[in-house]
Order: sequence, then C-alpha cells, then structure tokens
Amino acid sequence: MAELIDLALHVDRYLLELVAAYGVWIYAILFLIVFAETGLVVTPFLPGDSLLFASGALAATGVLDLRVAATLVSLAAISGDAVNYSVGRAAGVRIIHLSRVDARWGRWVNPAYVARAHVFFERHGGQAIVLGRFVPIVRTFVPFVAGAAEMSYPAFAVYNVGGALVWVGLCIGAGYTFGNVPIVKENFSLVTIGIVIVSMLPMAFEYVRHVRQGRMSAD
Repeated sequence: MAELIDLALHVDRYLLELVAAYGVWIYAILFLIVFAETGLVVTPFLPGDSLLFASGALAATGVLDLRVAATLVSLAAISGDAVNYSVGRAAGVRIIHLSRVDARWGRWVNPAYVARAHVFFERHGGQAIVLGRFVPIVRTFVPFVAGAAEMSYPAFAVYNVGGALVWVGLCIGAGYTFGNVPIVKENFSLVTIGIVIVSMLPMAFEYVRHVRQGRMSAD
C-alpha cells in the first residue's frame, strides 16, 4: 500500500519506468491522472505541472508521442474541469457546508482548500479558471467553486478550454524544450532534477507572495 501511495504521489518521477512497464497504456494512465487531479476534489495531491513537464521531456527523447500526449492530457484537463464544475453546480454548496461542520467530510474535502480557491475566484473572476491552472490545489478547487457560485456554463467553458490549452502547451512545451538539451538527452537522469525543480516552483511563488503581502501590510 505504501508503494502504491508513493507511486500515485510521485508518478511524474516514475514515468519512464511506467512507459517501460505498460507501453501504449501510458497514455491512458496520463489521461486518468490529469482527469482526477483536475476533476476530483478528493485528489488534489496528484502531480500536475511536473507530470506534464515529464511527459514533454520524454516526448523529446522519442519515448512518448508529443501530439498524442498533448491531445489526451488536454482532453483530460478540459473534461476534468467540466465534471468538477458540474459537481459544484449540483451539490457544491451542500458539500462545502458539510466539509465545515462534519469532520468526516472535512477529511475528503479540505475546507481550507475550498476557502483558498474561493478567495482566488473572487479576486480574479472568470480568469481564475485560467490562472488557477498554474496553482496546485487551486487548480483542483476553482472549477468546483465556480460551479457552486453558479457561474454560467458557456463562460466557464471558454475559460476552461482556453486555460487547459495554455497550461498543457506551456508545461509540456517546457519539458520538451528541456528534454532536447543535448546534455539532458545524454544524461536522462537530469530530467528528474528538472521535475523536482518544477514541482517546487509553486511553493517558491507562494512564499514570495506571502513575503510581499507581509511587507505591504507592514507599510
């Protein structure tokens, strides 16, 4: 069980081994992980940015087909957000209430994550659907909050599709560019270092944001 949990949390770092073990089924695995990370509020811990980066890096070496991978994860990101929005629209208010008053629900749907996504949505409006793609945790909860707030679906759909394409394009594109660096091609273990760096960037940005807010409050 511990090994399975470790694999789920760090599937980006085991991607090469998974390709060797499952062959073309890796595309289905990528689809399911991205769909779950964007579409299910109970799995915000799954890798997102770093998984796309790793997929791009592998595509640069020829292990994955870039067009197939990019197309499938884009569809996963779009459909995941659409499902998340629908759940939020249908039962979001009740689920949020239960997560706050019932510890059993709170273990599955973290009230702090919902609150963070709600603040993000209130601050950025519809653009939060696009911007939230690049913020772990927020990426998972923003479409749910948008549904609970009864954002119109046509407007949501535009931001959803646009945000997914930009997110996938930038993350996979960055990985593909990194994977094409000669020294990386000759020493593929460097991709793991790149994945770790990418996975740490959101925390670094969050730290900088808190420092800036603290300075503004002090002034």
